[in-house]
Amino acid sequence: MSDSGAKYRAKQTVVNLSLALAACVAMVALLVLGVPRDESIRIQEVKYSSIVDQAKSSSGLPLITIKPLDGWWANLAQLNTASADAVVNFKAGFVGSDVKYIGYTQAFEGNPTWLAFQLAGSTITGSYEYANFKWDIYQSVIKNDPQKTMDYIMVLNYKDNDYILLYGIAEKSEYEAFANEIVDRLRQASSIE
Repeated sequence: MSDSGAKYRAKQTVVNLSLALAACVAMVALLVLGVPRDESIRIQEVKYSSIVDQAKSSSGLPLITIKPLDGWWANLAQLNTASADAVVNFKAGFVGSDVKYIGYTQAFEGNPTWLAFQLAGSTITGSYEYANFKWDIYQSVIKNDPQKTMDYIMVLNYKDNDYILLYGIAEKSEYEAFANEIVDRLRQASSIE
């Protein structure tokens, strides 16, 4: 009798472990399916034009205001007057469809050290010209997969030590459209002409 009792207890242990495992899996599934998740976009839109206007009036700098491509919206716009490298700059970022991003930095009185730091890990690979303004194109020496925002950088030295950098993840034609818009705005600015 003790032999059949041992077999019963051994069989019952396997059954109990299986039931306990099934109960745990069911509880995890209920928690995963039952807990509400925030499905909203985490990146918020900012009022780009308003921020640029406010930064212009408070700093007195000749900041440009560009019009992004159709379907693109700003997620960043900020003036940095107290940066560690002592180069005053304005940064803006634009988000497009299909997880595309193009950012730009307009820097005033940049120095070679600042520029070298911005282009660290990149090498010059070409240029792009529009309306007598020449952009130097830099690409990362490392092929990142997925691509990173500083893997492709367009640099425009438009006045003395003033620079504009374009960077992000987008198609070449979209970079060129942003570059053209920036040049058009620079040409309209009275302090540049």
